[in-house]
Amino acid sequence: MKKIASVLSAVVLVAFAFGTDISVAEQVSVGEPAPDFELVDQKGQLHSIEDYRGKWIALYFYPKDGTPGCTTEACEFRDNIFAFREANCQILGVSLDDEESHKAFAEKHGLPFPLLADTKGSTADAYGVKSRIMGMTLAKRQTFLIDPEGNVAKHYEKVDPEAHSAEILADLEKLQMD
Repeated sequence: MKKIASVLSAVVLVAFAFGTDISVAEQVSVGEPAPDFELVDQKGQLHSIEDYRGKWIALYFYPKDGTPGCTTEACEFRDNIFAFREANCQILGVSLDDEESHKAFAEKHGLPFPLLADTKGSTADAYGVKSRIMGMTLAKRQTFLIDPEGNVAKHYEKVDPEAHSAEILADLEKLQMD
């Protein structure tokens, strides 16, 4: 089973590296209301945009639990959790993996934020990040920073998993000063 997971991880990484993904829908634009959703997290709790009115949201989409880039990105968010809390920003991770996969991933890496199971891909589709890669449907690694009123304040189309958490925190500081 581990060998299959390793091969799948390699295929996903190669596909993203060589840009062989095909978008399924148009992306949400900055300034537009963030599409709402109702998704279950790794603890079985339901989440929606409306649950976080009055807070900033870092809604980050990622391809697959347990892959190297996704693990790096999640752990960077984890390591900066107190700075996000201080900035009144809720981190929400979203992939097309199921609740059980998210539970194992979150437990293994001590992730203190919800990982939302978009198993049907409807939320990834609404945000324009659902893609088909070599016959697989995955979410692209992209983030939407949503303001306390529920509008998209910033869209990160190119994400470096090692620097992304710090990048969002710096942008949050600038946006909160305006």
